[in-house]
Amino acid sequence: MLRILLILFLSAPFVFAEEINDPFEELNRISFEFNESMDKYFLKPIAVTYSKAPKPIKKGVTNIFNNLEEIETSVNQVLQGKPKLAINDFSRFIINTTIGIGGLFDVATKMGLLRHEEDFDQTLALWGVPSGPYIMLPALGPSSLRDVLARPFSTFLSVTFHMTEADVNIALKSIDALETRERLLEIESLIYGDRYDFVKDSYVQYLDYEINDGVNVEDEFLDDMDDLLIE
Repeated sequence: MLRILLILFLSAPFVFAEEINDPFEELNRISFEFNESMDKYFLKPIAVTYSKAPKPIKKGVTNIFNNLEEIETSVNQVLQGKPKLAINDFSRFIINTTIGIGGLFDVATKMGLLRHEEDFDQTLALWGVPSGPYIMLPALGPSSLRDVLARPFSTFLSVTFHMTEADVNIALKSIDALETRERLLEIESLIYGDRYDFVKDSYVQYLDYEINDGVNVEDEFLDDMDDLLIE
């Protein structure tokens, strides 16, 4: 995942010849500045501290949250007409939850069951629903009108949503956000130019990559960077 994000971050300024649908740019920039301030004074300092934790601990946390996403991915694989992948991802959840001790260890990958990521926004995209205008959500980050409409269904499929203890639910979501932010520390220094435009371009390119499962996004720069990072 981090390798994919790095490739897309580096390629974003070169990929988009067409202007992204951003009719609410003025309001979006206000939300972006708010998010930047929250990140600078709150989330990033905590993420930097967390980054100093032992790698096995961080890997275990990442595995746990990846495992929690398997149910949502499995359901969306079915909705997208991919039953074999749905079985694969649901099997991952069963194996990692049991043998992997609640997802702490990714046993399924070692057994040859590769991980995928699908959500209802991607499902709607494959059903032909247009993304609509780009939206920068306060505290939540880049999104689109389609993504906003898809979020309630994705939330319903989230394992944490069905936990009865509110404190546990909030704690898990907070840790998930922290873990995600920590993984982005490695690539944020690569951002240059207008940060708002860079993040917007990267988000749209990454979303296109996810919707097409990485197979229909053709770009020579992406290919070159992918080869470079694999070496």
